[in-house]
This record gives sequence, structure tokens and C-alpha cells, in this order.
Amino acid sequence: MAINSYFNENTLEELIEEIKYVYKSDERPWVIGYSGGKDSTTVVELVYKMILSLPNEQRKKNVYIVSSDTLIENPLIKIYLNKMNKLLGEAAEKDKLPIISTMVTPPANNSFWANVIGRGFPTPRMNGSFRWCTDRLKINPSADYIRSVIKKEGQEVVVLLGVRKAESIARKRRIEGRELANRLMNRHETIQDAYVYNPIVELTTDDVWDVLLRLDGGKTPWGSNNNELVSLYAGADSGECPFAGIQAGGQTQSCGNSRFGCWVCTVVKEDKSLNGFIRSGHRELIPLAEFRTWIMSIRDQDEYREKKRRNGTVYETKAGKMGYGPFTWEARQLILEKLLLTQKKMGYELITIDELKAIDEIWDDELDLSRRTLVELYEKITGEKLPWYHYKEALIDAETVNELEKLAEENNVPFDLVRNVILSVYHNKNYSNQKIMKDELERLLNQQWLHHKVLKEIEDEDK
Repeated sequence: MAINSYFNENTLEELIEEIKYVYKSDERPWVIGYSGGKDSTTVVELVYKMILSLPNEQRKKNVYIVSSDTLIENPLIKIYLNKMNKLLGEAAEKDKLPIISTMVTPPANNSFWANVIGRGFPTPRMNGSFRWCTDRLKINPSADYIRSVIKKEGQEVVVLLGVRKAESIARKRRIEGRELANRLMNRHETIQDAYVYNPIVELTTDDVWDVLLRLDGGKTPWGSNNNELVSLYAGADSGECPFAGIQAGGQTQSCGNSRFGCWVCTVVKEDKSLNGFIRSGHRELIPLAEFRTWIMSIRDQDEYREKKRRNGTVYETKAGKMGYGPFTWEARQLILEKLLLTQKKMGYELITIDELKAIDEIWDDELDLSRRTLVELYEKITGEKLPWYHYKEALIDAETVNELEKLAEENNVPFDLVRNVILSVYHNKNYSNQKIMKDELERLLNQQWLHHKVLKEIEDEDK
């Protein structure tokens, strides 16, 4: 045990009594953020056991357990989290506890693949100015769920998180900075009508594993065994191992130093979790590592990136070169093709049908005059037709598109502009107010990327 262990001066029973005190102190329902990791599992286990110890008449308020599936979770973690979510719901119903277990996902039209393949967003990176993934994929879906609980319950809620001061010095300072004097709860930073309670904030890593593994041989009150969690941490080379002496599968566990995360995460240089699973024997994950390496390799290659932003603006780098915008139309098709090939190789869903539908709609709105590119690419790779395959009709037939491309080249007019004008006319054709279409056409014709060279020449002449 760690020298500064919480349990050196307190007992587990005292911690559960504190949680019970907070639960019974008011009528505000609880929401627990559950990631499947050791800290959030500890919170869920302590709360479950606390409510189970209460007489029926004191189990007055609901506890909502919410897990977030980014849709790009490591398959092993996703399978485990789905299993825990299901077991929690079934056990709570059997034990007649006011616990509701839910999994939330980002909307299909705002998922990772909808943004990368659909809109061409560059994959995020650690020091990039456009790290767009976390809010869209994880924070916002959970926050929306909490707000829905507030609306449903008609009152404030208390959000329980598995954060600990022992996790890092920076986190310890953030937590202490938000604490209210003589209070166990803090106001939520972004959600109105929500407070935050951190029941395991004083626990060390050893304390957490003590709770999870010393009691009942690691068995959870919802029917799983936390030794399975130990195996996941060890297999992921995660650096968050149990204290010395705890074994799983008959072997003392050894870990590295990373967290579970999205299998395609490009924010870290090396995905130690994914690579750790592969080294520990999960060779079925090799195609994921290969795809991740490939998509990171094309991010900043000239041929795969537009030289204008999605809003039509442009910029120059310090070296005087045109700055990058989204992935090109061709690159997006290539990413989807390689993703579907990886999915086929693994026999595991990496992109949902709803996401494919959302991407198809984005392409129809922004890029695809044929309106057939996605459904035909999908059929070519999988040999199957998407449900809406037969409903897709070309806005302009392929022969006419080819003729337009030739005419655009002959007259030195960017085909992107021709395509955008055609799509704009189509989208606005049913408006009776002609000013709407006129304003949109003026916006397209005045976009910066069309006039950058001329403006640059004028600027250079003035110097």
C-alpha cells in the first residue's frame, strides 16, 4: 500500500458512509460518468453497494450511469464496456435498485468519420490548433445526456466522477482550486443546474485496486469480476497496474504508461494501449494499427489536402507556401475505401450504417454531382448494397459532368467553382425569394481562394 494511502487513516466503511450521507442529504438525482476504467468502476461499485445496503424506502432517487462510446473505441474496450453496461442494467433491475445504465454516442452526422471522411477534417494532433475530436465525440454527448436528465427530473443533478488528486499534480491543483469550503461538492464548470461530487478524490492508485480486488475476490455486485479489468490494463500496457501481489490469470501483471483510448487516435505519436494489446497476443488488432499509421502518414502530404479552408479562405505558411485545408475529395474516398477494407479484414464494424448515410448526405450537399460515389464504393468493397442504394439518382449524369470538367479546363475556370454553383442552385431552387440565391452565388464568387493570386500580385506591387 502507498504511504499516503487514504485507508491508512480511514476505512472503506467510512468512505461508503460518506457516500451514503451525500446520497441521503437531498433529493437531487445522481449521474455517474462510467468509462469502464478502474477509477469510474470504483465509483460505480461503491455507489451500487451503498444503495444495495439501504432499505427500500431510502432508495428514493435515481442514479443514472452513463458511458460514452465515441464509435472509434478500441474493440476490446468497447466489447468490455458494452458487457458491463448490460450487466449493470440487468443486475439493478433484479436487485430493484433505482439505477439506469445508458450508453451514449455522438450523432452520426458529427462522428469522427462523418467529419474526416464526410467534411474532410484533418485528423487531430497533439499540438494542432484544430483538435476537434474530444468535445464532439465524448464531452458533448455526455453533457447532452446530463441535460436530458435535468429536464426529465425537473431539478438539479449531482454528477459523480472518478477523478483523484493522486492522478497528477496538475489535476490535484485543478480539483483543489474548485473545491468549496466545507463542501463535498463543486459546481459543474459547464452544465447549469449540475454539481460535481468526487467520492474517491483522496484515494491513491493502490487504494483503488484495493477496493476493486481485495473485496469478494474481485467480484462486482453486478456479476462481473474485476480481474478481467486487470487483464485489460495489463494487456494494454497501460501503466496502471494493481499493487504488488495481485494476480490475474495466474500471472503477476506488468504494465507500461498509457490510457485506453480511441483506436484511431492521432493525437499521440504512439498508441501504447493498442500496441500493448497486439504485443500481448491480440493480433486481430494489427489491421487497426496499420490503418492508423497510414492515415497519420497522409495528413500533411500535399496531394491529399486542399489549399483552401472549407469556408473558402486561404492562408500562407511562414515558408510562403499555401496552407492546408480539408482532405481532398479524392483523399476522402481513399480513406473510406481503406477503412472498409480494414473492416472487412477484421470482421468487426468500424463505421456504422448511420455514419455512412450521414457521409453520403454530406457528399451530396457539398461534392458529389453523381450522388452515387459512396454507395458504389461500398458495393465494390463489400459486395453488398446499402439500404438506400436504389434510391440514389444522379443530380447530373456522368457524361455531362465530364463535359463540364472539359469546358471548365478550356476556359480556365476552377471546376470546384462550377460544382459549387450547380449545388447552390439546386439547394436554393425552391425559395421564392430570389435574393437568397443571389446572395449565395455572390458569396461563392467572392471567396478568397478564387482571387488570392490577384490579391497577392497587388500586394507585392505595393511593397
